[in-house]
Amino acid sequence: MSEITEKGAKLNEASRVLALASTEDKNAAPAAIAEELEASSAEILKANAIDMENGRQKGISASLADRLALTDKRIADIADAVRELIALPDPIGEVMDAWTRPNGMKIEKIRVPMGVIGMIYEARPNVTVDAAAIVLKTGSAVMLRGSSSAINSNRALVAAMRRALSRTKIPEEAIQLIEEASHESVKEMQHAGDYLDLLIPRGGASLISSVVENSSVPVIATGVGNCHIYIDETADYEMAENIVINAKTQRPSVCNAAETLLVHKAWAEKHLTRLLNVLSGRGVVIHASPEVNAFFPGALPAGEDDWANEYLDLAIAVKTVAGLDEALAHIARYSTKHTETIITEDKANAEMFLRAVDAAVVNHNVSSRMTDGGVFGFGAEIGISTQKLHARGPMGLKEITSYKYRVTGNGQIR
Repeated sequence: MSEITEKGAKLNEASRVLALASTEDKNAAPAAIAEELEASSAEILKANAIDMENGRQKGISASLADRLALTDKRIADIADAVRELIALPDPIGEVMDAWTRPNGMKIEKIRVPMGVIGMIYEARPNVTVDAAAIVLKTGSAVMLRGSSSAINSNRALVAAMRRALSRTKIPEEAIQLIEEASHESVKEMQHAGDYLDLLIPRGGASLISSVVENSSVPVIATGVGNCHIYIDETADYEMAENIVINAKTQRPSVCNAAETLLVHKAWAEKHLTRLLNVLSGRGVVIHASPEVNAFFPGALPAGEDDWANEYLDLAIAVKTVAGLDEALAHIARYSTKHTETIITEDKANAEMFLRAVDAAVVNHNVSSRMTDGGVFGFGAEIGISTQKLHARGPMGLKEITSYKYRVTGNGQIR
């Protein structure tokens, strides 16, 4: 029996218990998990230090190291995000719709747990906790398959969460970590339809595309974030600078960081040199189209790959455009449909951008970093979907549930 088969069977058994759990019992789980994470902080950081040292020996990039690293503050932030789930309404049992047919038959559309959700993700120990906590709140069980680069951190986090569940009515078997590091475990999860009701990949483009293309289990694809910012002619400089600096430098290793900057030529004449100097002063490497060199001679030439690149680092591609239409055409060609932003004081241009851009989240005068389940009020998110079915954008509790129809009658037959 493989690890996935063995743990999948335990998850299915646990999911049947969870499906009947009360809201009070489900809320006890994130409360206990948050408390145990903070109490186990030293143990978790010790395990994370091993992963970080292994990463250094393998020469991992600074952006990957940032995603992998845990600190006391990050653990406290993770615990706080988990606690936020307690105050959120329990979606399970919600009557989504109801009607009565002419023959007296009553039909209700009821929100129910998904069952067992599998997560495949890379080098993000916080996903281990976020995914587990949000799945449990929705009455489902979770199979976690992180990357080998974070295996020690994930073991410590899962051990802490299972200890927490042992003090509640939620079975600790509802959280299972797959420790098999080979790609075979990923392949097996992709075809574990007897045990998994849904698969969610989080990570780089190659991981996500591989799972989407090869899985027989239903998949929600969380997206790569080639996020654009378009600075329109009427944009306020101070606002534009604040948004661009935040979107690019606040945490460049995440999917909602800005990767491409499109600038109206008229605005560029007045402000682009200043803005690029500020970016460069923050350590950002500028990859630019030829016309941008007039404003910033130190830029690296931008090739075709740069317009499609998710840098996940202190680098950005910059291009000037004649106006909104050219910006929209560029975004349509290169967007990964994650988050796209316009900075403008022109309400008509803002409305056109918001209507025309095909992305999970479209922003007007807001940083792309705001695309986040916590910021949206969803609590700890399970990911940001860039597909259109059945969930799109930051995925909170409702996005990882299903529904069933409950029909009540008094003997109706056909």
